[in-house]
This record gives sequence, structure tokens and C-alpha cells, in this order.
Amino acid sequence: MLEPAKTPQPTRDLLDPGDVAEMVQRFYRDVAQDDLLGPMFNEVARVDWSEHLPKLTAFWCRALFGTQGYAGNPFRAHQLIHAQRAFTVAHFERWLDLFYETVEMGWVGANAEKVKALAANVARVHCQQLVGARPGLPIASEANHDE
Repeated sequence: MLEPAKTPQPTRDLLDPGDVAEMVQRFYRDVAQDDLLGPMFNEVARVDWSEHLPKLTAFWCRALFGTQGYAGNPFRAHQLIHAQRAFTVAHFERWLDLFYETVEMGWVGANAEKVKALAANVARVHCQQLVGARPGLPIASEANHDE
């Protein structure tokens, strides 16, 4: 009997802006196609992905490497969307699940763990401020956050 093909395990970390750009592209491709998140991005926010992906890459490069190049107010952008169609805890939980899945399927190492912890913080803060509740976080991110 044939065994199913195994997906190769990631062997490298997020080391430079090129890696971050690849992560952002993979992640938001999944987000745009997701049954829960896709409508928020595509129908409500009407995201122009060719314009938005470089901004998201700059955001995560600043968060991960401390590089310059990102100018924006992510919370304000989410506030404007929330005013049109309310986010729920489920939106933030799904966003974080997809983020973790993307990172874990592509990268391994200190920066991969750091970016997951940063994403957990973004999801927690935005959810608390917009929805007034705290999302359930994956176990790995809870281990990285002592509160």
C-alpha cells in the first residue's frame, strides 16, 4: 500500500525582507480565499492586493526586523472596516490560525516564533479594542506571552 506523500518540513527561518514578502503573499492568498475572512477583505474593505501586499510586507518587516518603511495606522484601518461590517472574535481567531499555519508550513526558527508571537499580539489587541473580547489563542502563542 502506498503511503501519502509527506510535505517537506521547513528548514529555514524568516531571515530577510524577501522571506517576509513570501510569507505575506502565501498568508494573504489564503485569507482572500477563506470563507470567513475573504468577504471582509474583498467585499467590505475592497482591498487592492497589488497595493496592499507591499504595505503588509513593510509592516511585518518593521515588526520583525525593526526596519523603516512602514507608515500607517493598522488599527484605524480596521476600525473603518468594523464600522461597515462588525468583526467578531471568530474573525481574529481564524486570521491567527491561518497566520500560524502559513508560518509553520514555511519557516522554522527564532524569527518564525517571533512573528507568530507578534501576530498573536496584533490579533489580541485589535480584537479587544474592536470587539471588546479576547480571542482564544493557539497554545503556542499563549506559551510565548506571560501576562
